[in-house]
Amino acid sequence: MFEHADVLVLQHTLEDGPGYLGEWLDAHGHTWQVRCTEAGQACPESMDGYRALAVLGGEWGANDDRPSLRQAEALIRQADARGIPVIGHCLGGQLMARAFGGRVERLPLPEVGWLPIQAAPGADAEPGRALLQDWLGGLGPDGQATVYQWHYDSFVQLPPGARLLASSPACAHQAFAIGPHLGMQFHIEITPAKIDAWLKNPGTVYPQAVAQGLPTVQAPGVMRASTAQHQSGSQALADVIYAAWRRRWKTA
Repeated sequence: MFEHADVLVLQHTLEDGPGYLGEWLDAHGHTWQVRCTEAGQACPESMDGYRALAVLGGEWGANDDRPSLRQAEALIRQADARGIPVIGHCLGGQLMARAFGGRVERLPLPEVGWLPIQAAPGADAEPGRALLQDWLGGLGPDGQATVYQWHYDSFVQLPPGARLLASSPACAHQAFAIGPHLGMQFHIEITPAKIDAWLKNPGTVYPQAVAQGLPTVQAPGVMRASTAQHQSGSQALADVIYAAWRRRWKTA
């Protein structure tokens, strides 16, 4: 860890670490500092001295009555006021939506596993086209990508001024841009190690969803096979997303 770092990473739970985000930051020579709530690490009071903010996921709900979640939202708003770009992963994207005036609710169907997203309706028309290309690389030649999901809630109402970039059949709001920030419902930071850890301790909701045969929930065997098929594509998309975020970092 660093006393002064380019990036502050907010981690909520022990099992949801930086994953590929940390690998990407290291590979590009950036300093970063993690503050993990469940490990007893307090968030900083201020975004002063940081150039960017990343907010990770976790099994908690964005609407849970937890002081650390409200503190994360306060840091998101503070970063916005200072021109510091924020990137949110799953719960992190939900906290961004709340912080900027959106709403998070439980979805009719959860999404767990490797599932497709596509460009949101209208996102491939200006002015959204430039944002879609910049942030998500246009989601490939067909406007689609397969990404990793593990969520039961989502930002069902976007913040005022947000631009919807990606959707899926079960979750209308998969990614939004607002100012220099990007909120995602999916886990672009995923690694095989994270998936293995989650499957070893999946909680109670996931096994029930698998038993129900929900079409948007992959069983462990299917998920592991899909990881071998889609991990490289996920990391390629992550490279695009993190590079777009990096271009927006506050000048040192």
